Amino acid sequence: MEALSIEQTQAMIIYTAGKILEQADELGAIDRKIGDGDHGIGMSIGCREIIKIVKNKKYETVSEIFKDAGMGMIQTMGGASGVLFGSLFIGIAKETSGGKLTAAALASGMGTAVKEIKIRGGASLGDKTMLDSLEPAVQALRQASETDTDLNSGLLAAQAAAEKGVEATKKYPAKFGRARTLGERSVGYQDAGATSVYYLIKAMSEYVEGASK
Repeated sequence: MEALSIEQTQAMIIYTAGKILEQADELGAIDRKIGDGDHGIGMSIGCREIIKIVKNKKYETVSEIFKDAGMGMIQTMGGASGVLFGSLFIGIAKETSGGKLTAAALASGMGTAVKEIKIRGGASLGDKTMLDSLEPAVQALRQASETDTDLNSGLLAAQAAAEKGVEATKKYPAKFGRARTLGERSVGYQDAGATSVYYLIKAMSEYVEGASK
């Protein structure tokens, strides 16, 4: 499948938000080990709002869908997580237009999101944050889209890269949030934000794989 239609993109976002809701308890458990423990709750609030906003709305472009998803998270989650995860969707919105979502457009949008998240959060690769899974995923999706226009293949590559990124966070000491106060004691634990990014991309990949059949 080379692209999703507006309706398919809308369905993908709803599916993805639903999958994050299913992982809320796990995300909370991961966060409790070194953080505040509220990441799962925050993601649940944001994803319920995404479903509420996006489900019954008529869209004219795929950009509008991602913008609504991002604003929904920012307005309901509060705190840094709401801004950063909202920025992920809004970054995608800035680089997508018209009635189709392609691998190249998604890669470009996620790349824009990475830049904006770095500016807003101040983190970089290796700081034990969502960027540790998001940035490798963007690179993998971009590389895949340059040689193959198949969206499913690109998202599978992004999913694999994000999963490796989550695993890599176990090696890093935390530099942001409550976990930073633990210093080297945070080594050995994965980052909840990076895990959420992995589940987001995994859900997108699952939807596209199903839509391709």
